[in-house]
Amino acid sequence: MDTLRFRALRMISRRGGSNAAAAISTTLTLVALVLLAVPSLAAAQHLPMASPESVGMSSDRLERLDAAMQRYIDADMVAGTVTLVARQGEVVHLKAQGHRYIEGSKAMDVDDIFVIMSMTKPIVSTALMMLFEEGYFLLDDPISKYMPEYADMQVLVDVDGNTLRVPAERPITFRHVLSHTAGVDPSRNALTEDERALMGRNPTLEQSLVARAALPLAFHPGDQWRYGSSTNYVAFLVERISGQSLDQFLKERIFEPLGMDDTHYNVPASKVDRVVGVYSPTGPHNTIELMRAPEAREPTRYFGGTAGLSSTAGDYFKFSQMILNGGELNGERLLSPTTVNLMITNHTGDLPIYIKGPDAYGFGLGFSMVTDPDRARQAVTPGTFGWGGAWGTVFWIDPAEELISILMVQISRYSHFTLRQDFPNLVMQAVTESLYAGKQVIRGYEPIVR
Repeated sequence: MDTLRFRALRMISRRGGSNAAAAISTTLTLVALVLLAVPSLAAAQHLPMASPESVGMSSDRLERLDAAMQRYIDADMVAGTVTLVARQGEVVHLKAQGHRYIEGSKAMDVDDIFVIMSMTKPIVSTALMMLFEEGYFLLDDPISKYMPEYADMQVLVDVDGNTLRVPAERPITFRHVLSHTAGVDPSRNALTEDERALMGRNPTLEQSLVARAALPLAFHPGDQWRYGSSTNYVAFLVERISGQSLDQFLKERIFEPLGMDDTHYNVPASKVDRVVGVYSPTGPHNTIELMRAPEAREPTRYFGGTAGLSSTAGDYFKFSQMILNGGELNGERLLSPTTVNLMITNHTGDLPIYIKGPDAYGFGLGFSMVTDPDRARQAVTPGTFGWGGAWGTVFWIDPAEELISILMVQISRYSHFTLRQDFPNLVMQAVTESLYAGKQVIRGYEPIVR
């Protein structure tokens, strides 16, 4: 924009009288055309931008992604989307479509702020692994090393139809809480009334988890994979080990070094006009209705690990690119490549990651990964990893293709359509020069024992 202003002044200074007005008109037209052609220059200026063709992708094929998002918007199934695709460290696609707030006639912009729900988990898990690198714990250390309230736990077991409580066969470890195998979410039906009262949310995470320490575990740690509150324990461990609140640790150790200026637990009042409304498919034929308006909210002191952060596509790209780079971005190293590899390795064996669908996925330390691509819902490369949020956001990182894809959307329920499954497929079909396919050995048919 500074360049355009400079050109305008030069044009006006070279012309006099009536020609000045023409110069101004021409320049304003130029500015308008540039603003239409480039998605939010202000938001994109801190992102490394390149053409798709320069990194082996197709501009024409990426238009299919835009068309698919628009179909969902036109069908009144979502209000709007922001999609980001990056390859080999360059953002090649950044597109805002639809509205961030229909009722206020506010169009979506690429730097709008979304509640990312469970996409908080990989960031908080990264924070704990930074402390792992500083030697504060081993993965198989019990969490009672820093959370003594969780020593000597009891476990619910079924014996001939009766629910009994027995001592845990092993302690809850750091690996268990990072991989959702800790058993910290017992069924409410197996608890007493007094115990059920302990499951409520208190003003702070510490108060909540200290109260829950009196509850039995759902299973012996390590025996099952169960999605739930596990990453809250990751968050609390960050606070106990570091001596800082989680929001302060994340700000100082992750957000500021990476330039994630728009990622917050408490979105500042000055940024509320960029917050996206949350919609619910409660209208006729699952069409959307406003569920949560974008407005200023009372600041929270509850800094959870399971959810809580709000962010932008650009900020989450910076985090994702740091992970894809092996723990470093723009000279700021947060993790060693060996630690990143540890995090994106399957730590759950063949335990079913049931919320992902078929037995095609594993879970590491903060991320899920595709372990069996021929059974996966997404047409992605083996080893592709990522996670999603309960209000529609999702991201995938493909280390083989050096590819990042991020979808930002706000919809409270989406099981009635396949937007999140369509998204990675539409990104992958835009790859025209594969870094992985040439290394693949095509095998003949052979039966696979399941």
